Amino acid sequence: MSKYYNRELSWIKFNGRVLEESCNLDNPLLERGKFLSICASNLDEFFMVRVGGLVRSVDAGEKKVDAAGMTAQEQLAAILPQVQSQVARQYLLLNAEYLPALKQAGIHILSPRDLNNEQKAWLSNYFDTQVQPLLTPRAIDDKRPFPLLAAKCLHIALLLPPATRTGAPRMALIPLPTKLPRITMLPDGIGRARGVLLEDVVALFASRLFGGASPIAVMPFRLTRNTDFVYDDSDVDTLIVEMRKNLKKRKWGKVVRLEVQKGCDNRLFTRIKKYLDVQNEFVFQVNGPLNLDFFMKQLSSLEGCDDLRFAPYTPFINERLTGDRPVFDAIREGDILLNHPFDSFDPVVRMIDEAADDPDVMAIKQTLYRVSGKSPIVAALSRAAQQGKQVTVLIEVRARFDEENNINWCLALEKAGCHVFYGVPNLKCHSKITLIVRKEENTLRRYVHLATGNYNDSTAKLYTDFGLLTCNEEIGRDAGAFFNSITGFEEMPMEQLVVSPTMLRKKLGQLIKREKENARDGKPARIMAKMNSLVDPKIIEKLYKAADAGVQIDLVVRGICCARVKGHENLHIRSIVGRFLEHSRAFVFYNDGHPEVFLSSADWMPRNLDKRVEIMFPVLDEQLRDRVIASLEDELHDNRKAWEMKKNGEYRRVKRTLPPLNSQEARILSHAVLNEDFFHATDGEEE
Repeated sequence: MSKYYNRELSWIKFNGRVLEESCNLDNPLLERGKFLSICASNLDEFFMVRVGGLVRSVDAGEKKVDAAGMTAQEQLAAILPQVQSQVARQYLLLNAEYLPALKQAGIHILSPRDLNNEQKAWLSNYFDTQVQPLLTPRAIDDKRPFPLLAAKCLHIALLLPPATRTGAPRMALIPLPTKLPRITMLPDGIGRARGVLLEDVVALFASRLFGGASPIAVMPFRLTRNTDFVYDDSDVDTLIVEMRKNLKKRKWGKVVRLEVQKGCDNRLFTRIKKYLDVQNEFVFQVNGPLNLDFFMKQLSSLEGCDDLRFAPYTPFINERLTGDRPVFDAIREGDILLNHPFDSFDPVVRMIDEAADDPDVMAIKQTLYRVSGKSPIVAALSRAAQQGKQVTVLIEVRARFDEENNINWCLALEKAGCHVFYGVPNLKCHSKITLIVRKEENTLRRYVHLATGNYNDSTAKLYTDFGLLTCNEEIGRDAGAFFNSITGFEEMPMEQLVVSPTMLRKKLGQLIKREKENARDGKPARIMAKMNSLVDPKIIEKLYKAADAGVQIDLVVRGICCARVKGHENLHIRSIVGRFLEHSRAFVFYNDGHPEVFLSSADWMPRNLDKRVEIMFPVLDEQLRDRVIASLEDELHDNRKAWEMKKNGEYRRVKRTLPPLNSQEARILSHAVLNEDFFHATDGEEE
């Protein structure tokens, strides 16, 4: 057995933990549906990127093995059966548990045979006025080549009666419009909400598209394409051109998954499979609707169903950041630690907003990786440049699936007068940092924001992340050196910030080694670390050796984990899947009773340590250090949302003991002690 676990198989286990939250009765009913959607969305990206990359490697004849000793072909052979099992589990939970629970709560997803005459009449009018104008049926025959079909969209294949008495059945395709709701909500009927899937509505009235000819068979299907393409990112001047080429390639990448419903018409299935050139192992026949994203996108926000969702809460705002007092005044009083979404993201937006209009602010420098569609931060940066401030922005146009959005932001910021950099040659810039230079009393003071997560005001409400606001002189100087390094030619020395790819791997190695030496000297030694993924074999090997030397190592790894605990008694690994996506990276090294605490944008993966520009930054204030440590300790004692890795590599839910501890809900409460609005919003809620 390899001492490292394959990353793709580990990811499948993680997605299984996400799926299990859909049947966790701790979660309100509509929140459980979100986990079905997240599981499905995760699988989409897994096939587009990870499976797509493996397929590309196999097609290229590559024989390289991963850290677990598996070739790309061997990985595919191991992955696909496990995904098939997971998808089967997904639809078992959907049909056996979730849909019956929805029905019991008065929410009905109806099939055409369930409809009464009044509902059919209403749907008939809806189809004629709202649906049919958006449909474009396409005949498929020898004279018309099979079209290039969009990925991740629903299509309907239809078998129509022959045109002549002696002719063969005809085939047609209908792409379903993406702008219409997936579920057509009906105005009348039992329960508090009822609806029909869009594909069922189209199938019910499809004869109107073909001169009254009723289809012999109807088959919804969906395909996923490979989006993992190799491109040249060595020249930042041509980077946008390269990314635009890459975006076009995604439209016609190789099909790596075909989804159909069980029991579909074999004639249609055989033809579609042949046209798309899909091998059997990449076909998924599911027992229910294709693409379950409608539980999150539509059903989760049903009106009149507040009792079926998590109780709302008001994110906390530090009293130093309330009122009309400038953010810069608050930061000068001492560092401020933010733990989103429990702490509001508004102070970060407000700081940049104030900087844009502050006549004493001379310059703003910022890195952007993923931002929201209507980013208030981008708006503030544009306004600052228009007012004559020196604004420098590095937007990473290679951020996967955000490339087009980021390219558009680049153009908008350049138009506003900002100095825009598209990235660093050969390296993705994944750092999260803002530097504001302000003139104060005949000197220049640097204000810095550093974070583990993106400058995205939308995901800041859904992801757990840490942020630090500081005007510490050393960190300020380092921030200036960082921006000079990524926009210039030379790497600049730094005192507090640890940057990859040049410094971070070495620093982590030194910190782990120190704990190992302390343990061998009989001193207390401990490492606590939290991250999204642990993949890097060199770091894992150092952790193994430290644990074997006596260092107590407690890891909270949300997703992929290639380390194994078997044979390493002092190594403990757990994963938390809860209401919010655990996204923060925090590292604590005990240091013989004088703990050092670091936050970072980087996971412990080869790409983060060797192929990206990342920042690890220290938490220097003792009280703030204690807050980070307490947060990690809570997660290590969570007995409601935590899973533990066992010696066989499998994860099991942590045994439920008393008192109960849900670390995320505990943080909501701890951050809301001074926030009366929270208690009004959650009156009567358990746990």
